[in-house]
Order: sequence, then C-alpha cells, then structure tokens
Amino acid sequence: MRIVVALGGNALLHRGERPDAAVQQANIDRVATALAALAHAHELVITHGNGPQIGLLAVESAADPALSAPYPLHLLGAQTQGMIGSLLACALHNALPGRRITTLVTHTLVRADDPAFDRPTKFVGQVYPREVAAAFARQRGWDIAPDTGGWRRVVPSPAPERIVETDTIHDLLGGGALVICAGGGGVPVTADRDTGALTGLEAVIDKDLTAAVLAEDLKADFLLILTDVPNVYEKYGAPDQRPVLDATPAQLRGRGLPEGSMGPKAEAAARFVERTGGLAAIGALDAAYEIVHGRSGTLVRPDLTAA
Repeated sequence: MRIVVALGGNALLHRGERPDAAVQQANIDRVATALAALAHAHELVITHGNGPQIGLLAVESAADPALSAPYPLHLLGAQTQGMIGSLLACALHNALPGRRITTLVTHTLVRADDPAFDRPTKFVGQVYPREVAAAFARQRGWDIAPDTGGWRRVVPSPAPERIVETDTIHDLLGGGALVICAGGGGVPVTADRDTGALTGLEAVIDKDLTAAVLAEDLKADFLLILTDVPNVYEKYGAPDQRPVLDATPAQLRGRGLPEGSMGPKAEAAARFVERTGGLAAIGALDAAYEIVHGRSGTLVRPDLTAA
C-alpha cells in the first residue's frame, strides 16, 4: 500500500516537555522505531506538525535585538521543515539501513482571500498561564485562545489547495524513496494568476488537511494520522469519555470535535475517505503498525450504504 503518515506536533514534542534538541531527538527516535515496521512492507510519505517548534522560533525571532522585525511565519515554517526533516531522515536512515530517504521543503498553495486570515485558530508555540499569554498578546500583537492546560498563540490557518511539489514527490516515490515532506502543512504561498510567481504568507497551514490533499493527489491507499492519544473520543476529558473505534465521515463530523485539536484531524480523515474511497485512521504513534492492521485507533471508512 501507499500510506501517507501525518505525525502530530505533540507526538514529536509532548505537552509540558522542554523544547530542547535532545528531547526532540529522543522522541523522533521513537517515531522511527514506530514507522520502521510499516516502511518494510509499504510505500511511505511522512508529513509532520510543527506547532511547538514554529512557536519557539517565533518567540526567539520576536525577542532578537539584532532584527528590525521578526521573521515571517512562512520562513519560520521552512526552517522547521529543515530541522524536523533532518532529525526524521537521520533516525529513519538508522532504523532502515539501505532504504533511500529524502526530505523535501514543500510549499502549499492557498487562497489569499481565505476567510481564515480574519479568524486565527491554529495553535502554535507552548502553553502559557493566562496572564503570561495576555501579556505577550499586548506586547507582540498576538491572538491567543484557551488550550488544554492554559493559553496559546493562535494564527491564521488557510485551507490547502495544492502542494506545489506533488509531481516531484511522485517521482521520488517511483524511485523507491521514503519521502518526508509537507512539514507543518507546507510553506503557505499564493501564486500570481498571470506569472505564477509565489509569495509567502503569514500563516500556518494545518498539516492534517495538507496530508489529506497530498494523499488524494498521490493516489494513496491509506491516510494515517498519528497523535498523542490512542483514539478519537466522544466527550474527551470528561469522566464519561468513550473511544470512537469506527466511523464514516458523516458520523465522525457529527461528534462535534474541538476545532483547535482533534477537529482538523477528523476533517482531514473524512475528506480523504469521501474523495477517494480509501481508508483513514487516527491513533497513537506507538501503535502505527497495529492501526494499519485494524487492531488499534479510530478507523474512518466509506459509508457503504451511500450509493
């Protein structure tokens, strides 16, 4: 099978962990171990989140006295693609001796008039106490919103239309490579209608929605969304929370999942299944092999009665 794997940012840097390089290296070694079994038997394309990492770079850039203005988010996104991509490539090279592995900095086309630019929802950076987050909002012009355990910065997250490098990724797969691409949803760009010239934007694209677009365009068989929980849950965090083991796209959308966390993952899985008739699943990183083989996670399948 051809499988597109979307690694959550929280699978690479767990909630509450210090964003040290050594911590991320240890987590990515775990990622490589979890994916190696799949890579032996299937074609893999790996995408990854970058929320904690791009938030860290944004804070550092805003505080750097050598800069007249902070670096824009699209360039910080490109930096995180290189950093996380390098860590993943080295770990997978060690876990899969002899396998061709490549990391590709990837650009994603969005619409300049996407309404998301007027309604920031994408979490980036670490969790702060409300007072600290509010102070950053005043000092740096941030938008903030509540997240699990505190408050975080939110930025615009326009919908991905197309990945610029799709044909290149397809060629690399055809040559037998395992491809790491579309990190952080890809660098958000618009294309000039007349010349095709690309322009970067102050935004972060949801990596799961980008993974769904990429999986559709690559004619993947399976979209695997890995995060830090074993299933989609109804009433997540409540005493009566229940795992969702199996759902159609309509059933998954009907769960009312939170927009800033599980909601985009569920929507990405639902879109891929609806548009391709393939399968998608959401679950924990360490159970990647078991999820693909139907022994863990939340499976999203076509509605067999809809024809």
